[in-house]
Amino acid sequence: MHARPLHPDPTVAPLPPAPRQPANGAPAPASAACSTQVLGAPAFGVAVTYQVARDIASQVAKRREELLKTSPGMDRASEEQRCLEWINEAVALWSDAQAMAPREDEALRRAVYDLLFRAGRLQPYLDDERVEDIIIQGPDEVWLDYGDGQRHRVAPIADSEEELLELLRELARGSGHSERTISTASPTLALSLQDGSRLQAITGLGPMTYVVIRRHRISHATLDDLVQLGTIDAVLRDFLGACVRAEKNVMIAGKQKAGKTTLLRAMLREFDPECRFATIQTEDELFAHANGYHRQVVSLVGRESNGERDVTGRGVGEVTLLDLMHPALRMSLERIVVGEVRGPEVVAMMQALTNGSGGNLCTIHARRASIVFDRIAELYALAQDNLSEQLAYRQTANGLDFVVFVDMIDETRIGGRRHRYVSHVLELTGIGESGRPATNEVFSPGSEFGELRAVPRMDPACVDDLRRVGFDSHLLQQPYGAWSAPLALKVGVRR
Repeated sequence: MHARPLHPDPTVAPLPPAPRQPANGAPAPASAACSTQVLGAPAFGVAVTYQVARDIASQVAKRREELLKTSPGMDRASEEQRCLEWINEAVALWSDAQAMAPREDEALRRAVYDLLFRAGRLQPYLDDERVEDIIIQGPDEVWLDYGDGQRHRVAPIADSEEELLELLRELARGSGHSERTISTASPTLALSLQDGSRLQAITGLGPMTYVVIRRHRISHATLDDLVQLGTIDAVLRDFLGACVRAEKNVMIAGKQKAGKTTLLRAMLREFDPECRFATIQTEDELFAHANGYHRQVVSLVGRESNGERDVTGRGVGEVTLLDLMHPALRMSLERIVVGEVRGPEVVAMMQALTNGSGGNLCTIHARRASIVFDRIAELYALAQDNLSEQLAYRQTANGLDFVVFVDMIDETRIGGRRHRYVSHVLELTGIGESGRPATNEVFSPGSEFGELRAVPRMDPACVDDLRRVGFDSHLLQQPYGAWSAPLALKVGVRR
């Protein structure tokens, strides 16, 4: 019996890309009858008996264990290639005995491989490029949120809570976060998966384990790409690019899932390829060190504690964003980029913005553009030293040059789509009379003519700095920006 080869060269990806759904297709909901027996059926239309895949994976895992005992110095590629040969052999035997079709044969091989080397039954959902969020409510309830707003229930990824927890631990190990785990003693887990997806899990604090995986569907966009997507227009593209080139400190604010990180990645592409900068994040979502464009990136990711506490009450082994800031400032950096700010790391962010150099970028959650400064003050109050509102306002005014607000309108429930767009650009000009940062509204919605997206309103006070890096300030005299028509909404402010 001849095993069907996968890839003889271990330097080549071991399996071809998984087949994708048609662009207008949607996965069929998983039926109760197949909830613990079907692996990947919703994604690929091929039923795989999970027990068979698990049995074959167990056989191969035992052979791999023996192999590593006899060849402890074997590299990962050689180990994986040997396992692929064993997977081929075992699947070929089962296939011949069951008279499986070639497509079923391939699906079973992929399932076994995913169990051994990737994310198991979760992997088909990670491979589906249309998926925006994977929502897991215990082992047998899995939902996929798509970029177009649809949500579908699909086949489960585990047969028990313990199997689900072990999958999460394996994902943590495979992502390089060996210090991160999940258990009743450590009930939360946050990490970036190998494909860049962001995972947040909670266990032991409710009736089941809850997991949300946020996938980055647009991971290498440029400002030009965002013009094509309707997030910004050509005027705002040129303005934001000039802000980066003029070394202005910019904060990107907005709602959850509005596209803050996507815009931040696009603005990073305005850095010179030789610019030496650091990204400081709790989980890596910017991928700047691996995007093939930047050559001098210091990528720093915080580390969680091992669950123990020292005499000061601090987690043993914990490395916060503030901890990373101090050594980063000694790395001969031209700029610093702080990823999503959700808590006390706001202090690290403000240190980056006020450290003397310009051109730093960061993001923060806020529901409206008008509350961004209050949001910063709230996070200051939550910091370890309970920092004051006045300090928050002062450091914000001293450190920031611009706030860019990203908004989203979701009309999928009435047959529309999700619209993500920049609505405001605020320039900070110092401290106002009330002690809050004073601002100029450089871009804001053209609501008087039915446009919710940002259109030019005035020249910024620093317009000469932007002119010096090539910005054509006459663009700011276009009252409608470069939009050919107002945002096409089903329910809105059209006039």
